[in-house]
Amino acid sequence: MIDYDKVAQQVMARCDELGRISQSDECLDRRYLTKEHQQANQLVAEWMTQAGMSTWQDAAGNLCGRLESKQPNAPSYLLGSHLDTVPNGGKYDGMLGVLAPLCLIQAWQQAGVELPFHLDLVGFGDEEGTRFRSTLLGSRALTGQWPESWAELTDQDGISLRQAMQEFGLAFDQVHQAKIETESLLGYLELHIEQGPVLEDKNLPVGVVTAIAGAKRYALTVTGMAGHAGTVPMGLRQDALCAVSEMVLAVEKVAQQHGIVATVGQINNRPNGVNVISGSTQFSLDIRSEFDDKRDAALQQIMTEMEAIAARRNVQLSMEQTHAADAVHCDPRLQNVLSNAIQTTGYESLALPSGAGHDAMAIADICPVAMLFMRCDKGISHHPAEAILEEDVAVTLAVLDKAIQQLPTE
Repeated sequence: MIDYDKVAQQVMARCDELGRISQSDECLDRRYLTKEHQQANQLVAEWMTQAGMSTWQDAAGNLCGRLESKQPNAPSYLLGSHLDTVPNGGKYDGMLGVLAPLCLIQAWQQAGVELPFHLDLVGFGDEEGTRFRSTLLGSRALTGQWPESWAELTDQDGISLRQAMQEFGLAFDQVHQAKIETESLLGYLELHIEQGPVLEDKNLPVGVVTAIAGAKRYALTVTGMAGHAGTVPMGLRQDALCAVSEMVLAVEKVAQQHGIVATVGQINNRPNGVNVISGSTQFSLDIRSEFDDKRDAALQQIMTEMEAIAARRNVQLSMEQTHAADAVHCDPRLQNVLSNAIQTTGYESLALPSGAGHDAMAIADICPVAMLFMRCDKGISHHPAEAILEEDVAVTLAVLDKAIQQLPTE
């Protein structure tokens, strides 16, 4: 019998210890292919070894561990999440999804639990995309999807991905070796904090993810005519910022009408003078839904309304797409396994979508995927105030224990 409360204490302590590995003395900031990345891999590898796992670092810098099945020619399941962080981030985003399964595996070893499949656990080196501004580098390496053009991606110091890999002891031209065999891979499970307020609102510790939202992002520019704030009459102005203000409200309205989420999170105004009419305003648009067709329909309406606003205000609107990712729907059979495990543990099984991107999006290209969300305080994430409850970790461990042992073997 596993003492989930005791294992939860170990998870929390290890999150604290791993969270102290940072390139900043002022906040948690751990980026891909840095010495802190190396230190994190070494520490978690030590814990994997203590849990009876074989360990290795793959050609992309991901940390990998395997709990071998005693059954010959056994299939395998993959578990994992990421070990990198955003600048000024929290210590549970990503890390919980590696350390909770790891501590559970150690408890299994002590209890003599045997599985009918190999269980691989991966701590992905890059999910956030902070250093090279391209997300999911770690998990995409496992799928074999690293385009040659990525070699020339650069960080804020001008260091290319190729150079950073060399300094880390890796070689860009060998990254294909990180691709995993999929013939006997049955599925992928990822535990992650929700990063939103739904579970807390429902007073539930865990939930089953139905889909990961597909996102599109755009950089937009509205060009008007700058002028003197005191001499140009209101009716003769071509005020770029006023046009953008109306466009932002249109984004909010359309998103609510279509049941999707859309955000204008960045605005840059020029000349930005206290007594000057805005001549040019740049802004961002991030639009997401678990259903690509709903997202795209909302996007079309947003663009139609923006163009009408621009025409009425006699300003010019231009836009450039900067990101596109299709939604990923989680495997129904694996969702059922997680749902049954939650109910067996004594809780209502809530199904909810993920608005944030996760490594499961990349892994879905090679096998069925499923995700388990765990409640976090006020839904806060990507922030030092990110917090979880130890008792929720205990519940999550119980759910993972039941779910993994009930995974189908074919």
